[in-house]
Amino acid sequence: MEKRRVVVTGLGAVTPLGNTREEFWRRLVAGESGVGPITAFDSSDFATHFAAEVKDFDAEALVGRREAKRMDRFSLYAFVAAREAIEDAALPQDDAFKRSVGSVLGTGIGGILTFWHNSVIAAKNGTWSKVTPFFIPMLMANAAPAHISMQHGFRGPLFSTASACASANDAIVTAYNFIANGDAVAMIAGGTEATISPLAVGGFCSMKALSTRNDEPTKASRPFDKERDGFVLGEGAGIFVLEEYEHAQARGAKIYCELLGYGQSADAYNLVAPDPESHGVELALRRALAKSGLKPGDVDYINAHGTSTQQGDVAESQAIERVFGPDARVAVSSTKSMHGHALGAAGGLEGVATVMAIHDGILPPTINYDVPDPDCTLDYVPNVARKATVNAALSNSFGFGGHNSVLVFGRVRS
Repeated sequence: MEKRRVVVTGLGAVTPLGNTREEFWRRLVAGESGVGPITAFDSSDFATHFAAEVKDFDAEALVGRREAKRMDRFSLYAFVAAREAIEDAALPQDDAFKRSVGSVLGTGIGGILTFWHNSVIAAKNGTWSKVTPFFIPMLMANAAPAHISMQHGFRGPLFSTASACASANDAIVTAYNFIANGDAVAMIAGGTEATISPLAVGGFCSMKALSTRNDEPTKASRPFDKERDGFVLGEGAGIFVLEEYEHAQARGAKIYCELLGYGQSADAYNLVAPDPESHGVELALRRALAKSGLKPGDVDYINAHGTSTQQGDVAESQAIERVFGPDARVAVSSTKSMHGHALGAAGGLEGVATVMAIHDGILPPTINYDVPDPDCTLDYVPNVARKATVNAALSNSFGFGGHNSVLVFGRVRS
């Protein structure tokens, strides 16, 4: 059976730069930073005192008091972003259609805030008997897509993916295949994460993975810059409505772009360190091009994983250079420089940015790029957004465990 084509018909976002896709995109293009001092808890005991937090998110006002108390923050972010994406897509409301719509969302950790909060309560009271009866439903990673399914009556495939920082991309790949293989007409897909807590910050500080530029938090995330010293923890949700092309066309849907293909691979190297030779990243990039039927010269833009870590940025840059050639002219930027590293939601946020780059013809910049690293030699769209025609673009996500996942988006082909 010939595979069906898959297009993007809706986008939603809850991010450190704004809680709608339009505000997120506007501030990305403006080169603004969403990083600041941590407000979620007292971080004075940690080496890092800042993060890229979602701001002005009133859960009770957005979903109601009852539901807000029964969802972890990672589910709330996904719930609100999915609602925006579904409204953006103007999906049909008939029962027959809803039976063919599923939801697959990625999250690296799930309900860590629920775990932390209830652990603190138990320790304070000296007993576990006061743990909320909603603890397990709030904690579980599949809660986010489940809430979306129940709210909208979608009865298609439903689950979560967990591949660390590649989780969102892997969720989008899975959703793509459900549609391409005829198992769904539309899918809600993307990633969500809410980990800014003493547990997560403490864990990453112990690994010495986070930047400690406490005197200049807005300049701390500096992918590919020689003076980078670690990543900035972020959070949020980036959600897509993916739809079978002919169905979207028949109902007159707005189509942002087409999801042309993907490439996945494993490093088979180390649980938390990237392969310095970046063989897995290179393999994922080559598979993405092959699956989408593109040549390196067809790609106009790459939204890089670009976390602002010493090893990771070099490995990714050199893999791109090998695949696209030593004189590669493809533009590359890391929007993590503005919204931080959202872990399991990273591919969702960056996927939204990549789709908007195609749709609006604007390349978001890599801010804080001041001192070029001689080991990173690509065009990183430094500091200022750039107008450009983007016919095809990649979105890279790589995660602890050696997970590599690359998405390929492009203008709809005739």
